[in-house]
Amino acid sequence: MIPIKDTIVTATRPFAVWTIVAVNGVVFAMTLTLSDVQQEWLFYMFGILPARYSHPRWAQWAGFPAHDYWPFFTSMFLHGGWLHILGNMWTLWIFGDAVEDRMGHGRFVVFYLLCGIIAGLIHYFTNLNSTIPTVGASGAIAGVMGAYFVLYPRARIVVMFPIFFYPLFFQISALLYLGFWFFSQFLSGVLSLVEPGQVGGIAWWAHVGGFGAGALLQKGFVRPPAPPGRLH
Repeated sequence: MIPIKDTIVTATRPFAVWTIVAVNGVVFAMTLTLSDVQQEWLFYMFGILPARYSHPRWAQWAGFPAHDYWPFFTSMFLHGGWLHILGNMWTLWIFGDAVEDRMGHGRFVVFYLLCGIIAGLIHYFTNLNSTIPTVGASGAIAGVMGAYFVLYPRARIVVMFPIFFYPLFFQISALLYLGFWFFSQFLSGVLSLVEPGQVGGIAWWAHVGGFGAGALLQKGFVRPPAPPGRLH
């Protein structure tokens, strides 16, 4: 099911979401100018490579800088292809504006980055021996989805379900849509631990960790309601 739009009407414009989408777009456009070898180097140096931290001797032998933790931040702005970035940015576009509306621009940016870093750490601890770099904003966006799940459970999501060549459009509650999405990520994560290599090369536990972080942390970032005005 592909989300098309939600039914939440926001009171402010999502400047933070627009900025994050623009930054990701510019970085992706820059990577397109690189050769395949240069792109691979970029992903290995600025993506999350768990073995780089869990096996320091190997990392030193491979030429990675010591005590460099920037990849937990920079990996959020790198994407491996058109489908990767379009899927991530579209999902952020659908769910991000309503969450930003409740948090404010600055708080939303901090919340987004924090969820992305936590998702990266969860991916690290569940893939300690991995020598494959992980890139993408999906962990941070999963945090936004987790916040949306808590803040707007009764919202309606317009989704498109393709049946062969016929697109079927219908509405579904945010509680059901996001709950099913989280369950599918969790199930895939469990399968990836039981049978490594049998479930595609996707950072399932980063999605699970980001979603959980967003659902738990959103309360600390939502702006308090304005005090009622005095009557004269």
